[in-house]
Amino acid sequence: MKKLSLNILIILAVLSSASAQILPSFQFGIKGGANFTSLSKSGTFNSSNQAGYLGGVWMRVGALGFNFQPEAYITSKDVDFNNGGATTTAKFTSIDVPLLVGAKVGAFGFGARFYTGPLVSFAINKDQSFATAASNVVKLDYKDQNYAWQAGVGLDIRKISIDVRYEAGLSSQSYGPGSTRINLFNISLGYKLF
Repeated sequence: MKKLSLNILIILAVLSSASAQILPSFQFGIKGGANFTSLSKSGTFNSSNQAGYLGGVWMRVGALGFNFQPEAYITSKDVDFNNGGATTTAKFTSIDVPLLVGAKVGAFGFGARFYTGPLVSFAINKDQSFATAASNVVKLDYKDQNYAWQAGVGLDIRKISIDVRYEAGLSSQSYGPGSTRINLFNISLGYKLF
């Protein structure tokens, strides 16, 4: 009788876990974090990093273990430019919109995610205000914007998510006489509102 009860419990747990991944789901939350332009060879963040911040919202729609996760957040990216031997530090503030696709494994509010996708960056600077950048996001006006590709992993613990990503710049950002592609790592903490 004990073996039968144990087998029934195991089967119910497996079915519950499977249905959690198969059934369509929708989640919405907030996130905040930091970005860093490099890692040291030992794999730890090094003190010469140019650090920035990010904060905004995310949405996740999924079924069958796969999901689509669009996000929108304000971010600050600090980078070093080499202008004829002189190093200049520049700060870029932008509204970033990553469109990520990925997979999730786990159940009962715990799980790991793997994802990748493009990112469009709407610069906020002296030439484009926050209102203009936000308007471009809403109107889907992607002309003259910066592009990148993100890949990362995430860990979900009930309503909390922890994400680590790498962002590879696909287009150059200009600053004074120079331009550069921005490549960075970011770490964020998210909270699922519903």
